[in-house]
Amino acid sequence: MRLSNKIALITGSGSGIGKSSALRFASEGALVIINDLNEANGLETVAEIEQAGGKAAFIRADVTNKEQVASMVEQIIAEYGRIDVLFNNAGVSGVGVLHEIDEDDWDRVVSINVKGVFVPSKYVLPHMMKQNSGSIINMSSCIAEIGLARRASYAATKGAVLALTKSMQVDYAPYNIRVNALLPGTILTPFVEQYLKKSYDNPEEAIASLKTRQLSGDLGKPEDVAQAALFLASDESKFMMGSPLYIDGGVVFGKNA
Repeated sequence: MRLSNKIALITGSGSGIGKSSALRFASEGALVIINDLNEANGLETVAEIEQAGGKAAFIRADVTNKEQVASMVEQIIAEYGRIDVLFNNAGVSGVGVLHEIDEDDWDRVVSINVKGVFVPSKYVLPHMMKQNSGSIINMSSCIAEIGLARRASYAATKGAVLALTKSMQVDYAPYNIRVNALLPGTILTPFVEQYLKKSYDNPEEAIASLKTRQLSGDLGKPEDVAQAALFLASDESKFMMGSPLYIDGGVVFGKNA
């Protein structure tokens, strides 16, 4: 029980990586606060955790809205007294070359992916500082380290999250707060599957092409990232500070001959 008696808040945990992480955290003893804009998905995650014998609660809040986030954090503190883990997982994808991207689309991706890390962290950090402990996990991407066609807005935000992670770690290390980043490769989430179906005439062919980018020869699963998130949330990673953790099947550092 690596997260026994811990209170963990995971944003965007109604589906995909967030949901898998919530299930994994709960299985290791954490009480998990499920945050999502989709209430049905969030409540379903709670139900699955409780059916498996774990503990969870759902709070609907927009991670870019300071009033909603502040209220969510206040509710957690009032009910549970602390927040031990914050996993800033909520995010969206952005597709397109720079000169073709609509300004409103750019602003949406930047707001959710960057402001959506800033706002929850802003309101959780004072409580972690007061308790002199905590682990913050920020969702970056391996795209922060490589060039990838037609991903300008997404790459910009994930690079920003990685840089923010390092800066946060310097500021909050004196309070015994660890801040690390996850850098996944292509993970076959429901969101990615839906995107492939909408964007390609032959989704199976697209998946086969994506697999060739990764030395593993396969796409990752949400559970692969959840396991890495669990490691960063637990005391097992106590000497990791400001670190990028790659779960990318060999995209960044590997290249087939």
